[in-house]
Amino acid sequence: WVLSVSCRVDHERIQAVGPDRAASEWLLRCGALVRYQGSPKWQQDYNGLPTGPLGKYKIEAINATDSCIMYRGFDYLDGLEHVTDIKLEKCMYIQDECLQRLSETSNLQKSLQKLKIISCGNVTDKGILALHKLTNLEYLYLSDLPGIREKETTFRVLQQALPNLELELDLE
Repeated sequence: WVLSVSCRVDHERIQAVGPDRAASEWLLRCGALVRYQGSPKWQQDYNGLPTGPLGKYKIEAINATDSCIMYRGFDYLDGLEHVTDIKLEKCMYIQDECLQRLSETSNLQKSLQKLKIISCGNVTDKGILALHKLTNLEYLYLSDLPGIREKETTFRVLQQALPNLELELDLE
C-alpha cells in the first residue's frame, strides 16, 4: 500500500499545491531531502514542510541519498524550474530510464548545473550518455557505478556533446 501511494503521481495535487510543493512531498516521502531557494537548510521532515502562498518555496537542490525515488514519480520533476543541483546516491531504483527521463525534462535542461551519481548499481553507459541533453550541466560527478563498461567512449561522447562540462570520475 505504501509503495503505491508514494509512486503514483497525483496530478490533482500538483495543480492544487503547485509543482514545488507536490515534488517536495513526493521526494520527502521517498526519503530524499530538498533545499529551497534562499535557504541554507535541507528540508527532511515531511510534516515540517513550510507552508505559504502557492509557489513561494522553489526547490533548488535535491539530495536523494538512500531514497526510494523511482521512475514512476519523475513526473513530479516536470514543473520544477529552479533545480540547479541533484545528488543521486545509493538509489537502488535509479536506472538508465530515470536518467533519460531526467535529461528530457525541459525545465531541468535549463536549470540543472550540478549532478552527482554515486553507487547507483543499475546505471549503465546508456544512462550516462542520455545526460547529453542537460545542456546547462556544468559539473557531473560519477562514482562507484559498476554498470558503466565503456568508460572512455562514454565520457568522450559526453564531453563532445557538453564541452563546458566538468566531469569528475571516481570509478574503478
